[in-house]
Amino acid sequence: MATPTALPTSFAPADVLTAANMNLLRGAFRILQVVSTTKTDTFSASVAAGSFAAVTGLTATITPSSTNSKILIFASVTAGRASAADGVSAKLTGGNTSAYVGATVGSRTPSASIAFTTTVGSTLNLNYLDSPATIAATTYGVSITFTETGTTPVTVYCNRGQNDVNAAYTMSTASTITVMEISA
Repeated sequence: MATPTALPTSFAPADVLTAANMNLLRGAFRILQVVSTTKTDTFSASVAAGSFAAVTGLTATITPSSTNSKILIFASVTAGRASAADGVSAKLTGGNTSAYVGATVGSRTPSASIAFTTTVGSTLNLNYLDSPATIAATTYGVSITFTETGTTPVTVYCNRGQNDVNAAYTMSTASTITVMEISA
């Protein structure tokens, strides 16, 4: 795969790209593959304060073709919790996504996204550009937890909120994760 590193580091206004430069650009920064998973069923788990639960069925596995490739991750997860008055939080797992959380400050739990939830839940969106530096299969996923309460374990949900009655006003939602290999 051609990479832009063989291109000149700068161009002057009068410079013209050669055929070789054009070929190098053609191979650079392209989407090489896309893997996506959509979760339509519900998930629930009891989590303790400071812990996350991996959402089963909300993962995507990709095998990069080069150690120089980047992996662009988009995830959208609908989450809720047993107590409607507080919030939910989410983070990505896999590869080097542990870098995509807030700073460790005091007793605060590092996370990537947070939302206030109601009886119907909230949608959290996660976007991250990973540099896994491997050609081994890498699985990315989403983990969720609760916010704004004590240390008692709390039940968190994916694709539903606290209110899950069988009625037209209760939504049945979906969550998704998409990973794309981008050539370097």
